[in-house]
Amino acid sequence: MTTLYSVPTSVGFDEAERARVISAYDVAGARAKGQLDDIVAFAAELCGAPIALLSLVEEEYQRFLSRSGTDLDQTPRSMSFCAHAMHHHDVMEVPDARVDPRFTDNALVTGAPYVRFYAGAPLVSSEGVPLGALCVLAPNAREGLTRFQRDGLTLLAKAAMGRLDDRRTAREQAVSEAEARRTLEASDLKFRTLADTMPQMVWSTLPDGFHDYFNARWYEFTGTPVGTTDGEGWNDMFHPEDQDRAWAVWRQSLETGEPYNIEYRLRHFDGTYRWVLGRALPVRSADGAILRWFGTCTDIHEQKLAYEEREVISQELSHRIKNIFAVIAGLITFSARGRPEFAGIATDLRHRINALGRAHDFVRPHSAQSRPHAEQDSLIGLLGDLFEPYQQLGSDRIAVHGDDVRIDDRSATPIALLFHELATNATKYGALSNADGAVSITLERGDTLVAMTWRETGGPAVVDPDDRAGFGSQLIEMSAVRQLGGTVVRDWRTTGLCVAITIPLSSFSR
Repeated sequence: MTTLYSVPTSVGFDEAERARVISAYDVAGARAKGQLDDIVAFAAELCGAPIALLSLVEEEYQRFLSRSGTDLDQTPRSMSFCAHAMHHHDVMEVPDARVDPRFTDNALVTGAPYVRFYAGAPLVSSEGVPLGALCVLAPNAREGLTRFQRDGLTLLAKAAMGRLDDRRTAREQAVSEAEARRTLEASDLKFRTLADTMPQMVWSTLPDGFHDYFNARWYEFTGTPVGTTDGEGWNDMFHPEDQDRAWAVWRQSLETGEPYNIEYRLRHFDGTYRWVLGRALPVRSADGAILRWFGTCTDIHEQKLAYEEREVISQELSHRIKNIFAVIAGLITFSARGRPEFAGIATDLRHRINALGRAHDFVRPHSAQSRPHAEQDSLIGLLGDLFEPYQQLGSDRIAVHGDDVRIDDRSATPIALLFHELATNATKYGALSNADGAVSITLERGDTLVAMTWRETGGPAVVDPDDRAGFGSQLIEMSAVRQLGGTVVRDWRTTGLCVAITIPLSSFSR
């Protein structure tokens, strides 16, 4: 390798870097397709030289990507004129190689083709790496090229680099696309492998909802041939009673981008229908556009049946509890018959039991037939049921206005006892004790508190009782303050009692 020391190295670029850049070019393709032949032929004609070459200088050899006037494919780099020319900023000229100390002993000078004159324009990559040169050779010495020839040779060298750069870009793009395809294929393989190992059925759709993928679990569950449920065929697998509903929910998700969530019956491979839970979420681009939907179907048949059985049992137990309230009320009435002196107390107690029964009946589990008209988590709905015995035909003696509040079974009992005591007292002593009186209840929901105001009008004049330690008053305090964590303020106005009740919002519902 000592012959390499007779030529200059690439200043600023080691041979590994040059080799990397050269490998990025499709030099073999350019040579095979003759894409540089017209440039080389024109260079020979422009400069009046019998030989023209486009050389690529590598670590040990210079290869000719195109040639005119010679059959040489390559030469050792030690014999390369272009290894010198590629480091010049413009055309390098050698008027007579025999007297140039760099080339006096060069085999191309001392032997065929007996080079005397040389002119070469450098080929430089976009990174600034010298690659080789476009050169012309002649067997006779010359004074040099004309300015027109030098400029022309420079332009031809740039045109040659332009074509090489185009092939490089095309090659890099092809490599990038191939890598992208391999990455996509690998990602797709990972997704399909992961999807096939999941116990759920997995599917995906295009942005318009066209189903184009189902995992192995789907085909195992449904028993359908692969591909037969693509597009809109998936809906045929639903129970006929669920198809319209499922389509409506799916269209709503497609139109709004909202998550898809529905329970429906899906045909099993054995011909039966099983309950499944269908869910899907959209995958969005950076600008929010939906790229694809991914969804799952989970077999919940056993859980659904167990839930329905629990619902039946719960409804039956709640119905029996309701009957217990009625039995207790009946026992109180029966017992009071033998003790007339306790008739008033028994009546009050029976009414309280009935109030608790109505509260329980409002929030308890119901069947579709027994469910109340009002929502079972509605405070206004509960009060409506509770005050029904006090209303008169054609008019509401107790009217409820304002903001509704969500309640649950925990708060229903103290609320029922609280307002039952107020209604009972109003019936005995207040606005409901005559035919003209009425009660207005206003509900105001705040961020953390609910204010409930009880106002009586039209009844007899009332005064502040001296003794507030009665059982009814204690029951109101226990319900509002101790159980619900609120406050109770009474205002004994001449027009009627006004009670301001404030309760934390969190006490109404878990």
